[in-house]
Amino acid sequence: MLVKTIFRDEVREHLLLEMRQGNLQEGQVINLAALARKLGVSVTPIREALTQLQQSRIITAIPNRGFIISELSLKEAQDLYDLVADLEVLALENSSFDEASIEKLKSQQVVFKNAEDTIARIGAKLEFHRLLTENYSNALAQRILEDLKIRIFFYEREFMADDLLYSKSDNQHDAIISAITDDNLPTACLVLKMNWMLILDYIQKQLLEAL
Repeated sequence: MLVKTIFRDEVREHLLLEMRQGNLQEGQVINLAALARKLGVSVTPIREALTQLQQSRIITAIPNRGFIISELSLKEAQDLYDLVADLEVLALENSSFDEASIEKLKSQQVVFKNAEDTIARIGAKLEFHRLLTENYSNALAQRILEDLKIRIFFYEREFMADDLLYSKSDNQHDAIISAITDDNLPTACLVLKMNWMLILDYIQKQLLEAL
């Protein structure tokens, strides 16, 4: 059972990495047999890994087609960004920051500012948010956030190419760091929520235009 679980987790991490790197696109069917050959495992741990990802809404099971990367939708975007914002605010409210934690945020903000393309910006932004909430001790919430942000990556890779939007997000990151430095978590939480809602509003407009 332990070996089986290890295989399942390895398959899951492989699939998530493929998604982050843009090698798996929304609507793409996952070929279980080909994946089993590539990873050198049986189909069973692959099905188990896909079932886990299905529970996180990253993967959809389609009758007679198998598993596909879930399509993007207006409703999912609303639910997704609302939930991530609420979980991050909860995490921030229950976190404490020392000088080292604040310096890590500042350093990552420099990475975000200097990102040269959309994928780099998305990665830098998500890492900033991970650092922002890493001091929250609820392991289950952290796992849920990790999965949800994989899904967020698909939305932002598809729609986040606006330099002005990143400039606004950049300013909000600075404001969050400033509030945390001043030990003003309520303000940091408020700006954090605004940051996610800014991005959601932009993505919803892009989705509506694509319909």
